[in-house]
Amino acid sequence: MSVHPPRLLFFGTYREEYARNQMTIEGLRRAGWQVIECHAKLWRSVEDRVQTASGGWLRPAFILRALNSYAQLIRNYYKAGDYDVLLVGYPGHFDVFLARWLAKLRRKPLAWDVLNSLYLITLERGIRQRSAFTVDMLRRIERRACRLPEMMFLDSQQFVDWFAETHEVDPSRFRLVSIGADDRIFQPLEAPVSLKDAMRVIYYGSYIPNHGVEYIVEAARLLEGTDNHSPVVFEMVGDGPERAKAEALARNYALTNVEFIDWLERDQLTQHIARSDLVLGAFGTTQQLLLTNNNKIYEGFAMRKAVVSARTPALPEVLRHGEHLYLCERGDPASLAEAIRKLQSDRELRLRLAENGYRVFCEHFSVAQIGKHTAAHLNELLPK
Repeated sequence: MSVHPPRLLFFGTYREEYARNQMTIEGLRRAGWQVIECHAKLWRSVEDRVQTASGGWLRPAFILRALNSYAQLIRNYYKAGDYDVLLVGYPGHFDVFLARWLAKLRRKPLAWDVLNSLYLITLERGIRQRSAFTVDMLRRIERRACRLPEMMFLDSQQFVDWFAETHEVDPSRFRLVSIGADDRIFQPLEAPVSLKDAMRVIYYGSYIPNHGVEYIVEAARLLEGTDNHSPVVFEMVGDGPERAKAEALARNYALTNVEFIDWLERDQLTQHIARSDLVLGAFGTTQQLLLTNNNKIYEGFAMRKAVVSARTPALPEVLRHGEHLYLCERGDPASLAEAIRKLQSDRELRLRLAENGYRVFCEHFSVAQIGKHTAAHLNELLPK
């Protein structure tokens, strides 16, 4: 008798282009699951979600857009056919309510890739000052949402503990799945021609508070024009709420070793990473950095680059300072500058970190490994 692969419905208004969703879908397929996407577009961009969380969800235009999106999602659901498990993609804080109802009608288990806290994000973006009602409402919605699925995914035990305490949810309902990186995109490349006698350091991202971009600029100031050392050049790629502050700081110091670059297409971004000597992670002092991990760390590993990031309790235990990456203190430009200078002066250490980081990435954090871990958890929901 033939055994059909388990069928998963990947459901929601999730961000189709977001690495976590793409990796989960591809990883589960490699792990032997049949994945059917059931999606309807609601969010136009990251800033669209932030503006909505700031009170825009009360506007008639957004309410109409949401109604149309969820009507389309329901139509797509009934076209998708039968399944074994329904998994809500990220972000799915509102989708999970509809998903619970639909899964219950078919008596199917529900899982949710929570990944992050919308409530915590709004706190760290300062939205409470603009709309305390919205932030309090989001906390209640998130608390209720956490009670609906049989299984939820986060990337660190620290975040599980935070959800359990903040929302009074049973921590045993969470499973850990690392963020990892998409090695179909981020992989070792031959480095293009770089600057002679210069150390190239790259930050790329969305300039959110937990990245601590101001500390990167301060570290660049400490490293500019240092005697008896070759130059250290910083590339700051991307855009977001803290970019204007970082640019103003660089102008105030009249820095010549920092270049700000707008968002790049993926193939351009990987070329910039390939020609860099160091990839920077996150250095902020926000609570979110204590609870979550950063894509850039794993993407640097995947490209066989040395990575510098802040020391946080959320880092996986398998990652060790001085062996897989180089750690400095959070919110401390001098500590970051010292780490960069150490790796500039010790080429053997830099190359060893790159090799060991790539090896540990292949063993634990690739698309195939993320799919394997996710599938093992979802198998718990299948009928015995």
